[in-house]
Amino acid sequence: MAVAVLRADGTGDGEVELPRVFETPVRGELIARAYTIMNTRHFQPKGTHPTAGMDVVARTANPPTGQGQSRIARIRTSGGRRQGEAAGVASVRGGRQAHPPKAERVIHKRINRKERRLALCSAIAATADRSLVASRGHRVPEGAALPLVVSDDVEATSTAKGVRALLGALGLYSDVERLLSRARRSGKPALRGRTKKVGKSVLFVTGGDPGTLSRACGAVPGVEVRRARDLSVLDLAPGASPSRLTVYTRAAISEIASIPTPHLEAMGAPQ
Repeated sequence: MAVAVLRADGTGDGEVELPRVFETPVRGELIARAYTIMNTRHFQPKGTHPTAGMDVVARTANPPTGQGQSRIARIRTSGGRRQGEAAGVASVRGGRQAHPPKAERVIHKRINRKERRLALCSAIAATADRSLVASRGHRVPEGAALPLVVSDDVEATSTAKGVRALLGALGLYSDVERLLSRARRSGKPALRGRTKKVGKSVLFVTGGDPGTLSRACGAVPGVEVRRARDLSVLDLAPGASPSRLTVYTRAAISEIASIPTPHLEAMGAPQ
């Protein structure tokens, strides 16, 4: 399928043929599974001090029975405010935890390579489904065919003003304005000073180094840039919900065309 290529001012710049990746069936359950697993890469190990709650001189009575008290370790000192208090064991005030978190616990999950690649192809194909993009809350311009493809000169945009002008020419700036009217968060986030949460808006996928465009998009809320070779389900389906409003450059389409699609042959897709 061929789609129109747009310049930075919104005018046409020919057409480009979409690669077969966009023919992949959209599987929401697979995308959600891949997102959940790959998101564990951001988790940080946490644990307690090895001797937390046990840095006291506490022992049980000897013999343990016949003392008129429970058989539990108590502080044995020559005086002090904690004399006779239960300590050093679980389920007592100031004691250790029964099963504390361990820093060596494996918290990063793994996913099969073919499964991850299929989820990526499915997430890329979802960006071409107008109904899915609109159901996620994005404001898609009327009459626009998805996915949106722009010329490579867009990657040279170096200012936030230029990014806003580009989004306005493509009819996508209304999606950025959607984030400005988000409801204020209440409850614990508000008590901790996190009353606002920036949402996700347009994602630019480039073929070359996105450094210049990425710095320019830093001042526009919700707009992100990702190189095609670094693209993942985390970028295309934030919150495990496909599909994000995505804009590809012509070079990015060529880069995506190199993604292997053996699943299409297995499913009997047309050549």
